[in-house]
Amino acid sequence: MLRSYSYVFLAVAGLGLGSCKSTEKAVFRTIRSNNSVALGRLPQLEAVVESGPLGQTDGAYPDDASKVFRQELSFHLAEAQPDTVKYGYAKLLVTQAKVQRTGRALQAFQMLTLMTPSLLGMPLEWYRTNLKAEVQIIDSKGDVVRTYTGTGRSKVRVAMYHGYSQTKAARLSDVQALRLALDQIRPQLDADADTLRQQLAASGPLEEIIGQSAQSTDSTAVN
Repeated sequence: MLRSYSYVFLAVAGLGLGSCKSTEKAVFRTIRSNNSVALGRLPQLEAVVESGPLGQTDGAYPDDASKVFRQELSFHLAEAQPDTVKYGYAKLLVTQAKVQRTGRALQAFQMLTLMTPSLLGMPLEWYRTNLKAEVQIIDSKGDVVRTYTGTGRSKVRVAMYHGYSQTKAARLSDVQALRLALDQIRPQLDADADTLRQQLAASGPLEEIIGQSAQSTDSTAVN
């Protein structure tokens, strides 16, 4: 009897969860509409990402953290410039990412009821991600100017029609937690924007530093 319930659960889940919401728009929806911080506060910075434990979860794709952080820099933190001159680096480090699955008891109940509640919108479970992240602002000489920290806690439901499949919910949970952590970091950066601009400008653009290094190397080789 239990085996027959398992077959029903897998069959209905396979059909129903295919009709769940798409995650692409939710994961990479434009963040341009978030006007909590004015645009154009920092000079152009090169994005560097160390996903750390986020890369070890079963949810986020390998390039999700990089895409989200580059969006953050482009829409919220970086000054719009016609050229590509960069004055340092913005480095994202994910220092903690823990994923929990809650509500598993609902699955047992739904198996006993042949998944009928799920067809009416009852969730199967929830994915929760607790994440901590740091953003380091680094000048063109490689010195860390400031470090900012933030935390994000997400909750994404697995459900038919009114939720996401297990795979998609896990991914969205990770990305939402990262976005929430960046939401905490953004106003900290904004408060220090004037000071950061001065310090980054004082160290010079990356191209100048690279050019000087190349000239020094050539001179040494000639001598």
